[in-house]
Amino acid sequence: MSDWSAQIDRQQARYRDGEQRLANVPDADTRQRQLTRMGNAAYGAALSLLMAGRSGEAAEWFARAAERYRESYEDAPPGSWGRPIGALKARILAGDWDGAAREARWALELGAEETDSPIGRYAAALAHLTLGADEEARVHADAIRTRPEDDFPTDVGDALAMIAAGTDAIGYVEAIESVLESFETREEYLEDVAVADTVVVLRALAERRGLHAELASPLLPPSTV
Repeated sequence: MSDWSAQIDRQQARYRDGEQRLANVPDADTRQRQLTRMGNAAYGAALSLLMAGRSGEAAEWFARAAERYRESYEDAPPGSWGRPIGALKARILAGDWDGAAREARWALELGAEETDSPIGRYAAALAHLTLGADEEARVHADAIRTRPEDDFPTDVGDALAMIAAGTDAIGYVEAIESVLESFETREEYLEDVAVADTVVVLRALAERRGLHAELASPLLPPSTV
């Protein structure tokens, strides 16, 4: 079992160290990389707080993560879809659906729908689901679920497609269970914080459409098990 208090302290310390370093960065590229590290640290702190049952504090740190990811994007390399995805997931995990809608619109404004990149199409699918545009979301979900497994996780694409369809409860449960299993069998996690964050995000989107899955895992926050 993870020591969530230690994780919280570690991630928050990394974030604050990043704040101090940010004032002295020499160029735009270094700045965007530092902002991304800060976003990751804030996200890790927020996930740890969520796992510790401190959802109010978690929401504050998810907001910090979203803001840093947004700031980092301006000078990021082309195709840095992880930043808008991170911002959108952070808002959903915080339960901030108005903020999530803003991040979703931002991802689409950046051209997520037009890219051939699977991670870009993932951003587009998440954005459309957040905005309630399920038909559009399914187009992008179908595009990524049919790609080779080593190109993009097909079970994530399947879950997105089932959520967008909104009618196949069994298909959704099978897909989300597969995504959870992929988290349980991996060895590496963002910031070494062992949380199935994608599962929590997908389940939040599904529940807004009346799709439910009973899941049990040490990688899920207490309030979502």
